Amino acid sequence: MRILTFLPFVLLISCSSSDDLDKLKKEVADTEAAFAKMAAEEGLGPAFEYYAAPDGVINRRRTVIKGKAAIRQYYDEQPDDGATLDWSPSFVDVAASGDMAYTYGPYMFTYPDSLGNPIESKGIFHTVWRLQPDGTWRFVWD
Repeated sequence: MRILTFLPFVLLISCSSSDDLDKLKKEVADTEAAFAKMAAEEGLGPAFEYYAAPDGVINRRRTVIKGKAAIRQYYDEQPDDGATLDWSPSFVDVAASGDMAYTYGPYMFTYPDSLGNPIESKGIFHTVWRLQPDGTWRFVWD
């Protein structure tokens, strides 16, 4: 009899946990969309610096670049040739703890060749996100 009394409570908790995770997934997807929008409007350097966690890491040209300052420096050293990066997550998941998440999906990087003709590079991105103490999501790996 005690089990039957306890069962509705367990079901209620698991439903609210699922709702909480769905809410967090939406937060992460919205953050990813804002990140892509900022990159399109303000440039890759400012967007990657802003959305990086203090210890965030990017992997570029087989080199790991760690921390906001290093990420900004990396992008500052890239030629301003009108390159663009467009992406959108096709999958978002959040850890049961609610403090880590990951996304992946298609991206397209477009840059001009030596004659100014656009070259498109397509692939799949993968980003790992961590919830910050201030309640924002910032990437720890991109």
